[in-house]
Amino acid sequence: MAILALAPIQNFPEHYKIYAEKEFSYNGITQANRNGLLWRDQSVDGIKTGHTDEAGFCLVASAERDDMRLVSVVMGAKSARAREQETQKLLAYGFRYYQTQTLYSAGEEISSSKVWAGKAKSFPLVLNDDLSVTIPRGQRDALQAKIEVDKEIVAPIEKGTVYGRLNLVLGGELIAQRDLVAGEAVAQAGFLARLWDQIILFARGILGLSN
Repeated sequence: MAILALAPIQNFPEHYKIYAEKEFSYNGITQANRNGLLWRDQSVDGIKTGHTDEAGFCLVASAERDDMRLVSVVMGAKSARAREQETQKLLAYGFRYYQTQTLYSAGEEISSSKVWAGKAKSFPLVLNDDLSVTIPRGQRDALQAKIEVDKEIVAPIEKGTVYGRLNLVLGGELIAQRDLVAGEAVAQAGFLARLWDQIILFARGILGLSN
C-alpha cells in the first residue's frame, strides 16, 4: 500500500493536492474527507481511508515536514479514531528518528569509465536525477556507495545512455539503486586508433582480462 501511495505523490504531484481537501461538494451534496488528521495535523496532506469487516479500519497517510515526506500504513484498527492515533504514532516516530538527505545531484559526476576506440579515453558517469534517501538519523557516514560499470565500453558513446549502476547499502541492506548514465558523448576515434584498440580488446579477451 505504501508503494501504491507513492505513485500519485511522485508521478502526479499536480493532482495529489486533491487528497488534502477537507470536503467536496457536488450536485448540492457536500462530503467531508474521512481522514480526520487533515484537521489535527497541518503536515498531513492525504491519503486514503478505508474499512471492511475483514480489514478493519485502515488509513494510508502522508505528511511532510522540513522537506521530508513520510508515508504510513495502518490496517486492522478497531475504530476510525484508533487508526488516526496509530498513524500519528508512526509519523511522530518517523520524523523523530529518521531524516531525508540529498546525497547526489543530477548531473554530478559519480564515477568515470574507460572507453575504447573513442576520441576521448574516458567519460563521466552521472545521475539523471537528484538522489535522496531517508535513513536513521546519524547514519549517513555508515552508507556505502557501490558502483557497477559495464565492461569494455566501446565508442561511440551517446550522452544519457546507461552504462552502470549506483547501489547504496546501509547495514548490509540495499536501500537505493540508480542507473549511471554517460554525462558526455564520445565520438569514435580514427580508423587506426579504432583498429589498435580492437586488437588490444581481442588480446584481453584471450587472456581473460577486463577493464
